[in-house]
Formats: sequence, structure tokens, C-alpha cells
Amino acid sequence: MSTKVMKVTDADLPGRILDSGKPSVVDFWATWCGPCRRLDDVIEEMAKRYDGKVSFYRVDVNECGGTASRFAVRSIPTLLFFQEGEVVDQAVGSVSREDIEEKLVKLLGSA
Repeated sequence: MSTKVMKVTDADLPGRILDSGKPSVVDFWATWCGPCRRLDDVIEEMAKRYDGKVSFYRVDVNECGGTASRFAVRSIPTLLFFQEGEVVDQAVGSVSREDIEEKLVKLLGSA
């Protein structure tokens, strides 16, 4: 796992999103999830490309069920896009690199 994508828990995710001072993307995933693993490289690439502009976090739904429930994550992979601590967009399932890039551009445009 990249140092650009930070693993977070139920206890520290809310503070990190609110305190980051920039837009955030939270990747809800699980180690057993094939589509989640295929999305890993895309998330890593985006985290490097948008370093300093967007914070990237990873939440293992098996370890952090409270956070997954709080944000009504019912399917994985799910990406939630945050602006000023609020969910402003999401992507569920196997989404393309282009779709994620489009959402990031939109997220930064609203920053």
C-alpha cells in the first residue's frame, strides 16, 4: 500500500477528512474483493497524480464496519468524494480510470 493512500479506521477517519483542509477520496474496500484489488492501481496512480491537492484514504470494511455503516456503504468498492467534510460525489463498483479522473476534476473545480 502506498504512503499516498492512508489506511484509516472508524476512530480517525472523521477527523482526517475534516482536518485535511483539502478535498478527500475515501476508498471502501476489502482484501477478498476482486474488483477492489483491480481498482488499487488506479487509486494509487490518482493519489500520486493529485498529491498535495486531494487526500486519499482507504477503509477496510471488514475492520471498520461502523464507518461503512455511517456512510451507507452497501457495496464495494465504493469511492466517496468529500469537500469540506461532506460527501459530494460517489462511485460504486468497477469504475473506469476516466470516470474517477472526471470526478476528481469536478471535485477540484468546486474547491
